Amino acid sequence: MTEQPTGADRRRGPFRAGDHVQLTDAKGRMHTIELVPGKQFHTHRGHIKHDDLIGAPDGTTVRNTTSVEYLAMRPLLSDYVMSMPRGAAVVYPKDAGQIITMADIFPGAAVVEAGVGSGALSMSLLRAIGDQGRLISIERREDFADIAKANARAFFGEDHPAWQVRIGDLQEELPLAVPEGSVDRVVLDMLAPWECLDAVNYALAPGGVLICYVATATQLSRVAEDIRAHGGFSEPAAWESMVRDWHLEGLAVRPAHRMHGHTGFLITTRRLAPGVTPPRRTRRPAKGSYDETQVSADETADDGVTKDTSDWEGADFGERPVSEKKIRRLRRAISAPPDEN
Repeated sequence: MTEQPTGADRRRGPFRAGDHVQLTDAKGRMHTIELVPGKQFHTHRGHIKHDDLIGAPDGTTVRNTTSVEYLAMRPLLSDYVMSMPRGAAVVYPKDAGQIITMADIFPGAAVVEAGVGSGALSMSLLRAIGDQGRLISIERREDFADIAKANARAFFGEDHPAWQVRIGDLQEELPLAVPEGSVDRVVLDMLAPWECLDAVNYALAPGGVLICYVATATQLSRVAEDIRAHGGFSEPAAWESMVRDWHLEGLAVRPAHRMHGHTGFLITTRRLAPGVTPPRRTRRPAKGSYDETQVSADETADDGVTKDTSDWEGADFGERPVSEKKIRRLRRAISAPPDEN
């Protein structure tokens, strides 16, 4: 009998101590808990003993001390990443699914990811490549990397054997981490992915896919133009995805009032073979697409001052900064034993 893939045994069978369980009440409110013998889950409407869930089948119902009923199920990966502790913002499941499919992440693939954030995309990538693949995640911030590794460990039940996390800058770390032309796919979730094109070109095998996740149209334009100017990649393609839920109640079938709208843009390109010149584009750009006064490496602010884009920060794109106090609190929480959380 072959050995089970990492984490597979935690996705089936009765609930066990250490499992994550999602409790959903009659109004659809969800709570995710980690089962610890002797502990209790409390709300203002009563409590549930963890021991009442340990040993129960997945998909069971349980009543608390005031007879409020909850449906207990193992959270899907898409549920888990939305409820897990976060340092940086997560890549939403709708975008992670697009990345896995459109970048053709396959079992056994060698994948490089930067940055790691809170580990949401990393877990989807690890699921796709399996134990025989290789994921090298490069993150500048050690505290973010610690949170991401703890989240993945909690989901898989152990450190994933295919995952290596390196602290540093991708441009410096990637040539040290992989031989030239040995990587199948590269996923960049960072402020300025265009700065890493040379390093990615070195690491990717011919035909390999680069996919970038960026937040704003300014970033999207810049990375597309730099991909074209580089000469080592195919013509880029870009898109975004939006998901709209539907209300289902008898014949009252209608779109939900809220939807998952813009979270980011995705742009893909493929590595050309060495020495190959990409075909020249024959379509004519729309009038005004390029401004003769535009400076390729800089942006001019409203006050006429030229700003070097190497100084861009998250706030320049409307990104909400994560407080250092929150990061310290999360790191203490993930390092504490379960009975102290």
